[in-house]
Amino acid sequence: MRRSNAPHLPDWRPYFYLLQAGGLRVQLVNAREVKNVPGRPKTDKLDAVWLAKLTERGMLRPSFVPPAEIRQLRDYTRLRIDLTQERARHWQRLEKLLEDALIKVSSVASTLDTLSVRAMVEALIAGQRDPKVLAGLARGRMRSKHAALVEALTGQFDDHHAELARMLLDQIDALSAQIGKLTTRIEELIAAIPAAQGVDADGATGPGAGTGADAVVLPAVARLDEVTGIGLGAAQVVIAELGLDMGIFPTPAHLVSWAKLCPRTIQSGATTRAGKTGKGNPYLKGVLGEAAAAAAKTDTFLGERYRRLVKRRGKLKALVAVARSILVIVWHLLADPAARYHDLGAGYYTDRIDKGKKARNHIRQLEALGFTVTLAPAA
Repeated sequence: MRRSNAPHLPDWRPYFYLLQAGGLRVQLVNAREVKNVPGRPKTDKLDAVWLAKLTERGMLRPSFVPPAEIRQLRDYTRLRIDLTQERARHWQRLEKLLEDALIKVSSVASTLDTLSVRAMVEALIAGQRDPKVLAGLARGRMRSKHAALVEALTGQFDDHHAELARMLLDQIDALSAQIGKLTTRIEELIAAIPAAQGVDADGATGPGAGTGADAVVLPAVARLDEVTGIGLGAAQVVIAELGLDMGIFPTPAHLVSWAKLCPRTIQSGATTRAGKTGKGNPYLKGVLGEAAAAAAKTDTFLGERYRRLVKRRGKLKALVAVARSILVIVWHLLADPAARYHDLGAGYYTDRIDKGKKARNHIRQLEALGFTVTLAPAA
């Protein structure tokens, strides 16, 4: 039995899970799919009949709802992302508090969450006000910035600043501890999923399998971790948002379209233009955007792709294009567990340039400007 609900519900999950637990085949359908089908009066009773007919005849496309184990994993990864963002907001509040006390340590240190800055803030809270003593707590490369630190730590930090800073640091520490617990739990959940496990050379599988040098199949997280820009945390989020069964998305283009990483094509008469990509899954698009930004800084195929596109399309569209390329790679790695990522290299495009064609184009342009061109091979 299949059921589709076009009217907007406060939350579809309870209804979906209860019907699914009752042994029914349930479909979650976007209301837009129903509105696109023309021709009927508008009443609640006729709506129900209309929805039943559309569902029975297969005219509605069900939305992607991952299995229960992936939904549980998704709850953990999404909470980790939310807590990480909340922790970042507390760091920003701490920086604002220090600036209110005329302490501009952020102008010297790259971030506030370094060991050096933490030691200085703890000393300020403990009552130390001498900027030279505070600057002497610097570690590593920050020791060479002693004069700048003394100037930045000369302010009007008083007791009320110390009390508020203590509260903020306690909140940050509590959030960090919770994020660590979530990360440990996420690793355990992924290791318990059979489809995410690796396969050793002797065919053995299970938690911990596939980590050797002669492994036949790497664990899903390790396969994704090889992709430029994707780390272990990003790989965990990708698995939680997409699942491990790529049979739901017949081709990479289906997955890219579902993730809203490709623009819509809008055609009216002879005019064709590209529409907006859409909102999509914010957690998936967020982690892919971070991966694309990291890959853009590397000397790899994805980095070169970004540099080629940014010249004519701008930074934002170039990042979306790189994120789309990463998602296509993810689809292939998850669809074929035996597949491994192989970087094509930054010279992939250069090696495929037709040098003769490019030389002829340049000669033609110079001749159009009135020059006579004679080519000689380089020594």
